[in-house]
Parts: sequence; structure tokens; C-alpha cells
Amino acid sequence: MNASPLPAHVLGGRCTACGRLVEPTPERYLCPDHSERPSETPLPTLDIAYDYERIAARTNPTRIAADPDPSIGRYEALLPIADRRSLPPLAVGGTPLLPAPRLAARLGLRRVWVKDDGRNPTASLKDRASAVVTARAREWGLDTVATASTGNAAASLAGQVAAWGGGRCVIFVPATAPPAKMAQLLVYGATVLAVEGTYDQAFDLCTAACARFGWYNRNTGLNPFTTEGKKTVVYEIVEALAQQEGLAPGRWLAPDVILVPVGDGSIIGGVHKGLSDALALGWIDHMPRLMGVQAVGSNALTQAWRAGATDRVAAVPATTLADSIAVDWPRDARKALAAVRETGGAFIEVTDEAILEAMTRLARSTGVFAEPAAAAATAGLVAAVAQGLIAADERVVVLSTGNGLKDIAAARRSAGDPLRVAATLEAIEGLEELGGGWRS
Repeated sequence: MNASPLPAHVLGGRCTACGRLVEPTPERYLCPDHSERPSETPLPTLDIAYDYERIAARTNPTRIAADPDPSIGRYEALLPIADRRSLPPLAVGGTPLLPAPRLAARLGLRRVWVKDDGRNPTASLKDRASAVVTARAREWGLDTVATASTGNAAASLAGQVAAWGGGRCVIFVPATAPPAKMAQLLVYGATVLAVEGTYDQAFDLCTAACARFGWYNRNTGLNPFTTEGKKTVVYEIVEALAQQEGLAPGRWLAPDVILVPVGDGSIIGGVHKGLSDALALGWIDHMPRLMGVQAVGSNALTQAWRAGATDRVAAVPATTLADSIAVDWPRDARKALAAVRETGGAFIEVTDEAILEAMTRLARSTGVFAEPAAAAATAGLVAAVAQGLIAADERVVVLSTGNGLKDIAAARRSAGDPLRVAATLEAIEGLEELGGGWRS
């Protein structure tokens, strides 16, 4: 298939391994110079390169602030699409940045915010990536998009393709994915293939099927446009933070630290990309430290970072309840490691028990109901403070990537069981949990 040209402000895709600039096409996702790789070498993924002079001539924070579109379409000039009307009509983005003073106070901090991306249409940050990938598929005239996922990326793609209309969505998901996530895919009308294997096996099967049948592959850590969708979350963060801190309209303000849950590495890579865009354009004045949070049972990137690696990441069999960050071998490792190293950040690992505790801590101090992977960022905040990695007066943003309704079983584990009582007032009066009585 002959692909339509990319927009004029897109220079191409720069290889994260060798720096070569190549043209992304519906068939090319990686740099062609690295077809043979040792098993522990990260994929030679592409980083979309932009002509920042063209972007600056077209838009700026003042123009963006005046745009009535609350969705990621307001950042059209910073995206690899020709027209925001290519984005599916299921509006993505515009999620709240919530001050979290009670969470901050318990940790001895002064300024903490939670970016609640579980409020996206299919309840996760992955909607951002799927919207941009679907837009690219439309602009290239493709009708079938496929992905492998533990649930969230799959749901986001299924929802976007359903809203698009006229397209087809094929999903490869581990058969062990939470039932709520599986149901979401089926309701959207996707063709769902429950793979008897791990996420990594589903990823490889999806990649092979796309090559065989000519489908467009949305796979995280393979398709470079997923990063470009995910980066929009940080545009919203710096735009909203400036407003909340009282800056004049049209100003952007970067926090000092952003904590991001990490599995494949694509989200933290996207956050870094968005910040790099804004810094290159002169719209923010510093680069925040990025802290990637991994579960102890899925910590391949943490191990690689501690070993000082940049181009070798050994697989770690994933054994965490946080299914959205349960990855044996992270495909977007180079972007993730660069995000942490180049910003002076850190990788932090947390136990499943700490994640479950963070689910209730976050909900009870901010009202944000997060799935385990999303709550990992809050668990990482607790660990980072304990390790002395965050100063009391720094501006800190916690990225909550998905809604807790995605995994009710984990929510029940974190919160416990309800109290069973007889249908009488006397039964309620005697409850110790109500202070030994409940009388006016």
C-alpha cells in the first residue's frame, strides 16, 4: 500500500538505536537497519521527529488556551495527523488535574496533584494512543487495526474503532485478563482472541498476524504513534498546573517530579516526549524528573536501570496483580530508560501489597478510584518519599492511568468486605465500626 504523506510538520521517525531518520508507513514500524537483534536488545523503535519552527508558526500556548475543544484535538499542531477531524468522535483527553492536599500532608509534602486519566472514554490513558493510531489509520485509508493488550489498550482501540465506524478491530488478549476488561472489548464489537499464554506471547502473535494479513498494528512499544498520543497527557498537566498556580493564560508550568506506572515503557516515554516538545518550543522552562514505578514482580526496566544498561534488558517473568504493567520483556525499553536517565529521575519498585494499600489511600484522600497499575504510581510516591527522592516543597504530579472498575477483584482485596447486618436498627446500633453506637 502506498501511504499518504505525513503532515508537513512531521520530519519522519528517528531510530532510538542509531538515530537514522526513516519514514513511518503502514508497513514500517521500526528502523530497518536492525532486523537482527540479540534477544535482550530493545526493539529499534522510532521516535517521531518534528519541525518545531513550523509548529511554533502555527500555534502556541495562548492559541491552545483559546481553543474551545477540551479534547486532545486542541494539540493538533503537535500531533502526527493532518486534521483533527481524523480523530474518532469519542472525545479523548481533558481529564482533571486534581490537587491532593491530604495525600501530600500524610507524606510531609506541600504540593501534590493527581492526574486522573481513568476518566477517559474507556477509562484509561490508553485512549490517547488509540485515538492517534486510529486517526493515522483513517488518513492512510486502512480499515483493520489490531493490538495485543492485557485489557486497557485493547478496550481503548475497540472503543475508538467503534466510534470511527466502518473499521474493524482485532484484539489479542491473554485469556487471564480481568473479566471486566474482556467484557468491554466484546461490547464494543471487537473480534477478541483470548490467547492461552502471556501478554508477551499475545504481542508476538499479533505482530505476526498483522504482517501476514496486512492489518495495521497498534501494539504498544512497536507503533511509534502510540507515544505521540500518550504524550498529550503531559500537555494537559503543564497547561492545567499553570492555571492552578495562578499564571497568566497562555503560560505552561512544568512540575518538578512526575510519577508514572511502567510496564512496556511507552507511557513514560510519551510523557518524556511531550515534555521534550514543550521544552524545545520554549513553552516550559525546565524538565521535570521522571520516576518510573514498577511492580516487584515485573521489574525488567528497574533492573536494567540499576545495572546502567541502555541497550540490554533481560526478560523477567511477570508475577504481579497489576495486570496493566505485567510485562516480561518491555518493548519500549529505550524510550523508558532515556526518560528516566535524561531527566535525572529514578525507577522505583513496589510490592503488590503496597499497590493494594495505595488503592485505598488514593481513593480515601482524593476520591480517585484507580486500578492496581494506576495505583502503583501512588505506591511509588510513598516509596520515593521514604527514600528521600522528593523534597517537601517540590511540585509533584502522580499519573493515575486507569479506573478501578477495570479490576473489581483487586479493589475488593484492597478494601475488604462489607459488614453483614440484620435488617434491624438494633443491629446497627451495636456496631463497633460506628463507634459503638449510632444515635442522634
